[in-house]
Formats: sequence, C-alpha cells, structure tokens
Amino acid sequence: MAQAHLRIDGITVEFPGVRALDGVSFSARGGEVHALMGENGAGKSTLLKVLSGVNRVSSGQLWIGDEPIVFANAREALRHGVSIIYQELTLSPNLSVAENLLLGQLPVRHGFLDRRRLRERAMTILEELGEGDIHPSTKVRELSIGQQQMIEIGRALLRDARIIAFDEPTSSLSVQEIRHLKRIVSRLRDEGRVVLYVTHRMEEVFEMCDAVTVFRDGRHIRTHDTLEGLDHDILVSEMVGREIEDVYGYRPRQQGEVLMRLEGIEGKGVKAPVSFEMRRGEVFGLFGLVGAGRSELMRLVCGVERATAGRVSFDGTPQRFGSPQAAIRAGIAMCPEDRKSQGIFPVASVSDNLNISCRRFFKRWGGFRNPQRETRNTQDYIRQLRIRTPGPKTPIANLSGGNQQKVIVARWLAEEIDLFVMDEPTRGIDVGARRDIYSLLYDLADQGKGILVISSDLAEVSSICDRIGVMRDGELIDIVERDEATPERLLGLALPA
Repeated sequence: MAQAHLRIDGITVEFPGVRALDGVSFSARGGEVHALMGENGAGKSTLLKVLSGVNRVSSGQLWIGDEPIVFANAREALRHGVSIIYQELTLSPNLSVAENLLLGQLPVRHGFLDRRRLRERAMTILEELGEGDIHPSTKVRELSIGQQQMIEIGRALLRDARIIAFDEPTSSLSVQEIRHLKRIVSRLRDEGRVVLYVTHRMEEVFEMCDAVTVFRDGRHIRTHDTLEGLDHDILVSEMVGREIEDVYGYRPRQQGEVLMRLEGIEGKGVKAPVSFEMRRGEVFGLFGLVGAGRSELMRLVCGVERATAGRVSFDGTPQRFGSPQAAIRAGIAMCPEDRKSQGIFPVASVSDNLNISCRRFFKRWGGFRNPQRETRNTQDYIRQLRIRTPGPKTPIANLSGGNQQKVIVARWLAEEIDLFVMDEPTRGIDVGARRDIYSLLYDLADQGKGILVISSDLAEVSSICDRIGVMRDGELIDIVERDEATPERLLGLALPA
C-alpha cells in the first residue's frame, strides 16, 4: 500500500450560534500515529465528522494526497478510504457480531447471503482482535462495552482504509484488549496508513504516538511533529491555556457515620456474596477489569437488577429497591458508564436532560411545570461545571461526550442525593474537565455525601479514593486502604490468579 497523506487546510465549521472549528490547518503523514488532543468541545470530534462526511465545512479544504476532497456523505468518505472509530458506538445491537463486522460488505453467493464465508471472515478478524472467544453469531447487545468497542475497531480494519481515526479507543477496554489495540495500531503505522488518535490519556500519547496536534476552543494551537522535548506539563498547558499541577488534587477529609452497608449481596454478574460498608464523606472505589462485576454489583444495589441474596442498609434503614426510582427517592443515584444508551435522552435539550428527575421541585401551584426555574437551574450548572454548550435549549446530542457526562452529573446534583455512584465518571473527559469533576466529588464528600467510583483507570482510583475494593470474576477480592493502593497491588488482585 502506498503511503497516505492527509492535509487539513484552513477548515472552518459553523453551526447556529457557534463556530466549532476556526481555520484549522495541519498535516498527518502516512506511517505515523498522530494524536489529536484538547479539552472537550475543543473541536476534535467536529474534525472527525468532517473527515467522515457527516459535517460540511463552511470554508477551507481537505486534501488526501494531492487530491482536494469534499465528502457529501459518509459513504463517500468510506469510498475514499477514510474510516472513523467513534467513542460513542455505532453498532446495530440486534444484529450479530459477524453482521456488524461486515455490514456494507456482506458476502453473497448466488444472490443470497453466504453465511459460511460471513462466519469465517468474522472469526478471522475476531482472532486478530484478541476476541476469539466471542462467537460470530452472538448478538452485539449481549457483549460488554469493551467488546463492542473492539468490534467497532474490527469493522474499520475490514474496510482496509488508508486513513483511520480512533476516538478515545481505550476508554472502555480491558488491559488485555488495550494490548491488542496497541499491536493493531503499530501494524497500521508499519503499513503506511495515516492513524489519527484522539485521547485524553497522556501515557498513551507518549507510548504510542509520533506526532501531536493540540486544539483549544475550535482553533489549532500547535502541532508537534516529534515528541522529542515534549512532556505532560507542556501538553496540558497548551490544551487548557493554564497550568494544572495535579489533575487529581486529592483532599483528605473527616468521615462520618456508616452511610451504606452491604451484607452478602448476590445476583446477576455477582457470583460470590459481597459485603462491605462505606461512610459519609468517603470516596470509595471499585476497581477491576472489564467484566469483573463492578457495575453489576451497583446495578443490584441501585434497583436496576434484583438481588437474589443479601441485603442493603442505607442510612441505618434496611432497603430492597425494586427500581432505580425507589433508590433515587431514598437518596442513591447512579451515573452509568454507557451514557449514550443509558444516561442521556439524545433528542432532548440540555435543560430537559438535566431537569428530568428534579423538575418536581420546580412545579408551580397546580402541578404545572415552571420552565423559567428549569432554565435558571440549567444555567447555574452550566456555569458551575463549565459545560460547553451554546445554550440550555441545545440538543444534548450536539455536545461532546465529556460535556454530556457533565450534564448527567448535574442532573443528580440538582436532586436530593446522599450517595453518588459514578460508573467510569471521567470516561472520554479531558484533563481540565477531569480536575473539575474530581474537585466536585471532593466538595460533595466534604458535605457528608458518599461517593462510590467505579473505574478501570488505575491512576484514577488510586489517586482519588480513600479505599478501593478490587473485584475479579464477580467476586470482591479485597479492600485496600489508600496508602497501600499501589498500581502493582491493585492490578495483581484484579488479574486472574
């Protein structure tokens, strides 16, 4: 394959009330992994949508090699060898793994789907992805988020694209899947393809990438053609326009009485009885590899699934929540990992998404909605959480993933909640916004709230949590105090013996 070359020349993209990209120019060569970095709303996702044919440019020119390109739609982008692997998954959940992998290029024989070739091609790519234990006929909806992400990557590989963009590809992957991804990216580089790599994880940039382009507020700040002399502090300063010395900013605090006690909880995804307690003012972490049972445990606690054994005591009262609504009324709320399908209402506005649960507090006499108070509430949290949006009435689907996450957090801040269950709270969120989120969690803990953080990010749980429970294969293996929570110990407990 001849080496590809991508050039972005003065690209501007405008939407009503906002300029998402403002005269952006840079180049990416074949045979290099080129990182795109910036805060949420900086313009990275908008650029990827230009490359995929979803967004039309207001001015400027896209070049592939020596050819000026204008994509009218996504099909044209694919035909020109451009493939985007989005953080927000685009799979068809009711189709099989094989059908999703080869969608648009299904093998046909005598006018009918050739299921044997379909299965064989799917099995080949699954082995290459390190997911050989997934059967090609499995429905995608039955897979974990991490497995679905790998299917997205496999689909792009099968299209044999010259330009491949990864949007936060490791945000949902297990340690083993990340290893396979790194091997795949290295192979694509060796084949002379252009690899664009969007990430907020600094360690991935310095381990995997050859060049970096930094965006801020829709503008191109700087392109580093080499990583020589570049460090974490320089990148962060360029991304946010200010110094951030410690993104985690841990603050110790006084803890109060027991807020929640689990005794022998079992159920779907939890194979052995789980017991522990957490206190008011505590930030408690649940760490483990993808599929370890962390989210499943808290779904049992929060009434999403029914526990088959054990009991929950909350604020001194035995509870058995039959629904998430019952848990919310008692003071427990969960921010889910998969915000696209479980956290947001994509066609609704930022205001509606934020106020969907708490609007009962804003009703006028007679039980009617009070839109003015809802709008004020939304504007307050937009300021407090630095949510990048043109306004409260903007459809939430138009926001970046990190800003969508902030709206979900704000939804529960507007409620009367005592325990915040945060499932992968900073997935896809930039370094500046992560600092804001962590500071907010500490503020809530200072107020005597309980914070339970489910995370597969070793640095995150060991840096922000007071104690960390490590889960493996549906079982709570151990609870580690902060002072003893080294990455080596946590990962050693999480990995199969």
